[in-house]
Amino acid sequence: MEKLSNPKKTIEVIQKFNFGFQKKFGQNFLIDDHVLTKIMDGANVTKDDFVLEIGPGIGTMTQYLAERARKVLAVEIDTKLLPILQETLADYDNVEVLNHDILKVDINAIANQYNDGKPIKVVANLPYYITTPIIMGLFESGVPIDNITVMVQKEVADRMQVGPGTKDYGALSLAVQYYAEPYIIANVPPNCF
Repeated sequence: MEKLSNPKKTIEVIQKFNFGFQKKFGQNFLIDDHVLTKIMDGANVTKDDFVLEIGPGIGTMTQYLAERARKVLAVEIDTKLLPILQETLADYDNVEVLNHDILKVDINAIANQYNDGKPIKVVANLPYYITTPIIMGLFESGVPIDNITVMVQKEVADRMQVGPGTKDYGALSLAVQYYAEPYIIANVPPNCF
């Protein structure tokens, strides 16, 4: 199948399945090859890696991950996206889709089942409303994580990096800086979605 980073292909797939975006899931689909490549490079995904993808949408980033990783488990909450994912990811035998709410998934069990308890990589394009619960959940899960690469709103990315004493410093800033070394890979303009 042609890559979904081609905007025409994305529109074709969405129309074919008569997919309607659901505001409650904060859905947006990345359609820029350059940005997707930057994310892949930033995540440093290799053929030895197991990647947990949160919110694959129609499978755009999943295709890129599948070409680089040993195994990708894509966790998608929206049941309406499952038939789309079945088609768009049919060419990749190293991808499995799990229809579930990531906040209710036992990530430790996933790491053990798919990666023998070794560190995993996490990649996601996160909606604003659920960014903090997902990131905090990953940190608090105790799962061995090699790296987390997330696309978030610029304001959230900035908050992750601010220091104590600034107005935007809070629980997310503290947790991210305690567990990780946050940095911004790229700023993504709205026309990439």
